[in-house]
Amino acid sequence: MAKFELRLPKMGESVAEATITSWVKDIGDTIDMDDPVLEIATDKVDSEVPSEVDGVLIERFFNVDDVVQVGQVLAIIETEGDDDSKVETIQETTDEVEEVENEAVQHIQETVVKAKEAVASVASTGDRFYSPLVKNIAKAEGISQSELDGISGTGKDGRVTKNDILDYLQGRGSNKAVAEKLETPKVAAKPNETAKIETPKVDSPKVEKPVLVSSGEDEIIEMTRMGKLVAQHMVASVQTAAHVQSFIEADVTNIWNWRKKVKDAFMKREGENLTFTPIFMEAIAKALRDYPMMNISLQGDTVIKKKNINLGMAAALPDGNLIVPVIKNADQLNLVGMTKQVNDLANRARMGKLKPDDTQGGTYTVTNVGTFGSIMGTPIINQPQVGILALGAIRKVPAVIETPAGDFIGIRYKMFLSHSYDHRVVNGALGGQFVKAVTDYLEAWDINREI
Repeated sequence: MAKFELRLPKMGESVAEATITSWVKDIGDTIDMDDPVLEIATDKVDSEVPSEVDGVLIERFFNVDDVVQVGQVLAIIETEGDDDSKVETIQETTDEVEEVENEAVQHIQETVVKAKEAVASVASTGDRFYSPLVKNIAKAEGISQSELDGISGTGKDGRVTKNDILDYLQGRGSNKAVAEKLETPKVAAKPNETAKIETPKVDSPKVEKPVLVSSGEDEIIEMTRMGKLVAQHMVASVQTAAHVQSFIEADVTNIWNWRKKVKDAFMKREGENLTFTPIFMEAIAKALRDYPMMNISLQGDTVIKKKNINLGMAAALPDGNLIVPVIKNADQLNLVGMTKQVNDLANRARMGKLKPDDTQGGTYTVTNVGTFGSIMGTPIINQPQVGILALGAIRKVPAVIETPAGDFIGIRYKMFLSHSYDHRVVNGALGGQFVKAVTDYLEAWDINREI
């Protein structure tokens, strides 16, 4: 009998770990090739880990809610055959990981205070995950679970990084020193001298969370894991970026009439539904090429100018959560290619079939609030990007039409574009010029264009 190591596969650029949400197979279960063995969740996508072989599950190394690194062994599957090769021990891998972690911890301890009295081990909680390195530092420095949960994280989706916990330790030491200085010792007054007044130590007021009161008829609904992550991501964005909005109205009458004329033939030829979204995405990609400083991200005091234009397409899921699949190199796609990309990502998002890599690498995001009837919105920036564009509903409205023969009133199809951008790095001129460029591309649409 041979043994096969089922490892956590690589799940796309910048995805280094995942959380086990459930085991589909139990020990002793027979498994066919491609059968899902367990379900995992990254910061953006829930997915399954399938088996690469036929066999029987004989060992599992992690439990539900454990955080696993890419490449780690998840389980052992025993397969049929005369192969005498045995599963290589995972102790060597574990020892290597521990050695790296110990070296890192030792280096960190050279710059911080010596380990204090040991406290109970800390662990990842329901909506916060801590790397082994962060846990080791917290344990060595006597940081309790509640104290660790209160540290603000600057990592992706609010995660606490090594620098976050070191900064916290440095601040904690400074605060303690200040507090000790404020505790003035009592001094007995000598004759003809005024006694020194002792400065009392005042504890900071504790901020208590409001108590939620519900009646017996109220329904208590626990937020989903993805819902919690989205909420954290939105709050972190508002606390990080200086949000500013610019609004503009675009006349899309030519686009409306052109799509109406070609959509049936397009469906017959390409087998795809031609919606307005790929048309808008094409215009936005062109405007980003014209204004590359909208296609950036900000890390500390450093601006990273992105080479590729990868458009995030915010999509609402059936359960009410939000996900943002990404159209890679959107400026290099023609309208047919853009339509196929938009439809494929939207369909797989609704069915929960997106892969982790489908949501990675976005450089600018677009959200269609008009889908729900809204004429405009003030969207929150998708960090670490610096801009997001909301597309409002297309409406028939009376408008003044300028012609060589004079002005007259006519019925036009119009929509509002709402541009939110980070005022730390994008000033009003750039933010306004960019959304105006998108509008110009839409209004200059060729009614005789062929695809």
